[in-house]
Amino acid sequence: MSEELFVARDFTPPGSFTSGVEGPACDHEGNLYAVNYARQHTIGKVTPAGEASVFLELPNGSIGNGIRFDSQGYMLIADYTNHNVLKIDMRTRQIAVRGHEPTMNQPNDIAIGANDIVYASDPNWGASTGQIWRVGTEGSMTRLEADMGTTNGIEVSPDENKLYVNETVQRKVWVYDLSPQGEVHHKRLLIEFPDFGMDGQRCDVQGNLYITRHGKGTVVKVSPAGQVLREIELPGKSPTNIAFGGPDGRTCYVTEAARGNVVTFRADAPGRSWQLFQRRRQA
Repeated sequence: MSEELFVARDFTPPGSFTSGVEGPACDHEGNLYAVNYARQHTIGKVTPAGEASVFLELPNGSIGNGIRFDSQGYMLIADYTNHNVLKIDMRTRQIAVRGHEPTMNQPNDIAIGANDIVYASDPNWGASTGQIWRVGTEGSMTRLEADMGTTNGIEVSPDENKLYVNETVQRKVWVYDLSPQGEVHHKRLLIEFPDFGMDGQRCDVQGNLYITRHGKGTVVKVSPAGQVLREIELPGKSPTNIAFGGPDGRTCYVTEAARGNVVTFRADAPGRSWQLFQRRRQA
């Protein structure tokens, strides 16, 4: 019996997260983490069975946005109120600062290469402008580009040779060539949408980009050539981000702001981030 693909269902109850629900990311055991579970300033943990709890309370007024895991298993969180990328020891739950840059508007979404270099989008929502930053493994902060639109979703391709960045208000997705040192060049337009906005995005292992369409209530699957392959309808109209997980990497988790929860659907290929975890465990 073939399984049903690309059909979204609730994973956590509506209202289990605040309207600031974002993140999300899965650890190597399949647990899902997303920000603002039950209340602001928290990181929520949801087991594969759907059991949710507060994993961590962020101090000093910090509020998380994008979440990723590095090669050592540390959780990295974009803390937009304090202009940090935080680093969490998953065993002790101790919080350190991986990178800090007071001149950022706000670190919003983050991507990570297999070499642990982090890339952060940095929107200025009021001005409809944005920037991109690189966070080195030693914590250095380098602005890669200024004078963009409202930069939001950001992702590295499976071959580590491209960086994708979208602009919410301008409805454009850009692609850059990416060097092993984290330099970007040869910027070009991948795709532009005529309506609605965009938020977070993730790649599958085939290089397709899954982009959340904020306001439209869908996730759109876009090929590396910029062609729309499929659009997945969601229960809510305000998806904020997406992650791949599950035992085979083909379970997609989408955070949804209007309903304050996480929804899930099955895809036809594993996620890039899930594949990275498998390679690290086998190494």
